[in-house]
Amino acid sequence: MIRRIIPLSMLLLTVQVWAAEFEIFKSPSCGCCQAWTEALESAGHTVVIHHTEALHQIKLDAGLPAELGACHTAFVDGYVVEGHVPLQAIDELLAEKPDIKGLAVPGMPAESLGMEYGREPQRYKVYGFDDQRRITPKGEYSGTTRLPDSN
Repeated sequence: MIRRIIPLSMLLLTVQVWAAEFEIFKSPSCGCCQAWTEALESAGHTVVIHHTEALHQIKLDAGLPAELGACHTAFVDGYVVEGHVPLQAIDELLAEKPDIKGLAVPGMPAESLGMEYGREPQRYKVYGFDDQRRITPKGEYSGTTRLPDSN
């Protein structure tokens, strides 16, 4: 009996690690930001949306390097998540809790999470950044699929 309880309790703890609350700042008219937000909700996360036209100041206050800017900025568990960061990268961030300030996908890559419009997927990188605004590649994706041999 105990053997069955332990794995079940471990599974429940794992599920709790993945479910997080995101605070998202986006333009009220941005449809791709809304699609990214809905993907987070579908994955079991809670989202709180703030519609604002002051995104530039939010990015500055968050310590985001200018070259990593995208269309929306989110905060989760003390991390910044900028742009169309794929769920796999977010899950790894929340599970591993690396010593970085956040993750970013600059711009709006075709077929990235929230940008699915049936086009040819664009290859893009997810970057990590720290308090000194140092940037490190964290993985390469095509659409929402992580490419082999990427971090």
